[in-house]
Amino acid sequence: MRLVRSNWRTALLICRKCSKRQHGGFGPRGKTPLAKVLKKELGGKKGRKAPVGIVEVKCLGVCPRHAVTMVDAHRPRDWLLVKPGAPLDEIIEAVGLGEGDPMVPEA
Repeated sequence: MRLVRSNWRTALLICRKCSKRQHGGFGPRGKTPLAKVLKKELGGKKGRKAPVGIVEVKCLGVCPRHAVTMVDAHRPRDWLLVKPGAPLDEIIEAVGLGEGDPMVPEA
């Protein structure tokens, strides 16, 4: 067995099914999926070199009507239901990756 390191501080699991049902709903025009917007905002690097791992997963089973389910692997007991159009700053703050975080590059 081998060990592979990553730069991830945490991993965000985002429900792919919820994202599809919202037809995007995030970003400047409100047409971009949550995972894509977060990847761009939190560093833009791919894979294990990114500061935060953003992984789209199959259905998480919560299935909210007008929101996307997101789980922070650092706090797996607290699941977030993110409504389309929610300010990106609030989403990042709710996950605990605010501006003062040394792992997240400032824009």
